[in-house]
Parts: sequence; C-alpha cells; structure tokens
Amino acid sequence: MVSKELPFTKQEIEEIIKTYPTPFHIYDEKAIRDNAEDMKRAFGILNGFREFFAVKALPNPYILKILAEHGFGADCSSLPELILAEKAGITGEKIMFSSNDTPAEEFKKARELGAIINLDDISHIEYLEEVAGLPDILCFRYNPGPLKGGNELIGKPEEAKYGFTREQLFEGYQMLKEKGVKRFGLHTMVASNELNVEYFVETARILFEVIVELSEKLGIGFEFVNLGGGIGIPYRPDQDRVSFDAIADGVKKAYAETIGKAKIAQPNVYFECGRVITGPYGYLITEVRHMKHIYKDYVGTDACMANLMRPGIYGAYHHITVLGKENTAADHKYDVTGSLCENNDKFAVDRMLPEIERGDLLVIHDTGAHGFAMGFNYNGKLRSAELLLRTDRSILEIRRAETIDDYFATLDFEGLKSFK
Repeated sequence: MVSKELPFTKQEIEEIIKTYPTPFHIYDEKAIRDNAEDMKRAFGILNGFREFFAVKALPNPYILKILAEHGFGADCSSLPELILAEKAGITGEKIMFSSNDTPAEEFKKARELGAIINLDDISHIEYLEEVAGLPDILCFRYNPGPLKGGNELIGKPEEAKYGFTREQLFEGYQMLKEKGVKRFGLHTMVASNELNVEYFVETARILFEVIVELSEKLGIGFEFVNLGGGIGIPYRPDQDRVSFDAIADGVKKAYAETIGKAKIAQPNVYFECGRVITGPYGYLITEVRHMKHIYKDYVGTDACMANLMRPGIYGAYHHITVLGKENTAADHKYDVTGSLCENNDKFAVDRMLPEIERGDLLVIHDTGAHGFAMGFNYNGKLRSAELLLRTDRSILEIRRAETIDDYFATLDFEGLKSFK
C-alpha cells in the first residue's frame, strides 16, 4: 500500500491561496527530483540507459528543465512540444520525436533540432525524405499486434492506429539501409498506467528478439531500443508502487538472454516515461463552493473537468483529502463535482469522505501527469495556474491562470461590429 500523505499543510495552502486563488495545480519539486534520481539509480544497470520524459504528461518548461538537470531528455509528439523542449535547453539527440499523421513542419523542426525521429508508418520514410531529408539516425515504432496484449487504457495493439507491423519492420529497415541510413533504433508503446512488472519485461523481450532477427537478416546494427513508457502509479491507497528495480532486473535478464547471446551490436536501452516521473507529485487544490442534497449528496467545487479530465472520461480514481480533516472519520458518501454542463463532470462518485462544508479545501491527488495537460475551455472555463513547491518551501508560479482576455484572444470582436 502507498501513503497518501501531503507535502504541505492546510495552513500553508491557506497562505498560498492569498496570492493564488483556487483552483490550481501544485507540484512538489523535491519529490520529483528524488524520484528522477531513483529511476536513474535503478535503471543504471541497463546498457546505455536514458529516459526521455513524455512532455505530453506535464508540458511545462520549468518541469522539463528540472528533469534535464538529472540527465533526462524529452519525448515529444508535436511542434509545440518540440519548442517547449528547446526552450528548456533540451536539443539534439536528447529529444525523441514520436508522432503520427505528422505534418511537414513538425518533421522539419525535429530535423532542425537534431532530434531522433521515430517514424510511425512505413509510408513516412519517403515523406520524411521528401519534406525534410533523411537524418543519420532513424527509429521505427513497432506494433506487435496480437503477439502482445494491451491494457484497458491503451486497448489491443492490433486495434491501435500506431506503428509498423512485423513484416513492415523488415521492409522499412531494408529501405533505410538502401538509402544510406547508418544508425537505427526500435521503439514500442503498448501499455498505459500498467502496474504489472512482468508486462514491461515481456515487452522488452519481444523487442530484443525482433532486434536480433532484424540485425542478423538485414546485416544492420541497432544503436538503441526504446521500450516506451506506460509504467503506472498507485492512484488508490491500496495499490503498490511499481518497483523500478524489479523492472530493471527483469529487463537486464531478458537482454542477456537474447541480445547478449547474439553476435550483434549491443543497443542502448531507453524509456520514455511520463506519468511515473511526475504523476504522484502533483495536486489539484480546489475549494468547496456549494453543497447540494437531492437524491444524492453533492460537493460542488470551483474546479471542473477543465482542470482534471481523467475521472470524467475514464472513470479514473483520484484520491481526495479534505484539508484539516485528515483524521476525521470518512462516514459521508458524496459525489464530488465541478460546474460544467456535463453530468460526467465528477472527480468522485459515491466517495466516502469526512463531512464536508462549504469553504472546505480539497486536495485531489496524483495530478502531476495528464492533469493540467488535458485541460480545455468548454463552457468558457479557464485553465488554472500551475505552482511549484520549491525545495526551500517557497512557491513559484510556473504558469499563470488563464484570463477572460486569453479566452477571447482569438476572436475578432471589432470585425463583429460590421458583420451582417
């Protein structure tokens, strides 16, 4: 079981609110740094290990800069994410660019930055060559299809839109070889928020075996294998954290039993985790705005799905703490809601919590990944600020809250005056 303790007190949050009104996301810098070092320590046993942080999980340049200080690169999938990495000082082969249905300008920017480009489809080889030229190093995303089951979040690989088939890998790398490309990588991503260690070990073994066969049949050497991300976090208090050491030990053994026994190049091992790096160390702070008692008891907050979509779209569990009532019996059943005109705008359904009153402060846990990042403006809702709890306990605003002027910035009200 994992503890759901907080890195701050009610009094500290009340002081923060005097400057930064709720709702807001706040991230624990010390915990993120400690976790990054723990991953480096554990996975350091793997050949040439490198982590490319999945920018989509928490797209903020301050977070990227913190992780870059620990040697992490950036996994990007769009032009804005590439620019975010660049602004944070991450360039060259410290960027892994993996996208799909990719436009020319994104390939051009990736080439400009010297990023490692991970192609999603065999047709992209000629397209990339046409619009941006082929780089010295290229990677393909492998979709193992029915060879590898997915999980409830990512679905079955054979039904996913991503990646090359096994047969296309052989055809594609042969094409690259004939076009003069010298450096090669292989990538996959077939799980999301997975807590089973063996899942990652099995995935690694599948890729290692494919690399051996590709190397021997095509006469090429692989510089790296990117095992993707997908390592989950314990959203529920009764779940256990995934052991970095257990994954690393299993992957190392699989590597030794496959690639290690073959007379081929010994590729480096990369990951592109996001959620497991920052997810547990982010918190959405929201104030109770109204209490409603009809067929059920509802807690109405000043946050909504615009601040955290996962519970509404996945039915995902996020733990909730009522500040100042941590030791009070959870003997009241509530739906905790936002104010969108959507009935699935709920952070919790039938959740047992201490008795809640208007003005109480709620902490929604584990929002450090796929929280703010998935925000939107439906109903004219404005996205919140992001704050960083520094290692010295000071507070830094790393993204201001949106304003109504931001919301209207792309509309031409002057033109509306002459519109008929």
